[in-house]
Amino acid sequence: MDIQLKRGLLDVCVLAAIKDKDSYGYQIIKDIKPYIEMSESTLYTILKRLELSGMLTVRTSEHGGRLRKYYHITKAGLGRIEDFKNEWREVMAIYQFVNKEDTKRA
Repeated sequence: MDIQLKRGLLDVCVLAAIKDKDSYGYQIIKDIKPYIEMSESTLYTILKRLELSGMLTVRTSEHGGRLRKYYHITKAGLGRIEDFKNEWREVMAIYQFVNKEDTKRA
């Protein structure tokens, strides 16, 4: 898979994981795990990139005597999810066209 495409898909997965409620790294990995495998180093790279691009914000809170970073999706992050859904419809239409050509030959 094209690395830029995969990167974009992973970004949207992380945004979707925090769409409904703020979350922290380990929980995000657990929430995503049934769908895709993601290492902690990959996740934290994505979280930093999303923060720098204004798609999420970070707050720190104490939990069990340790500081934990909680991530919150912004309007820009929600917009990215909606953009992805619209883009994906186009990708699926292209896929159906390409697949249709293959089924004609069978």
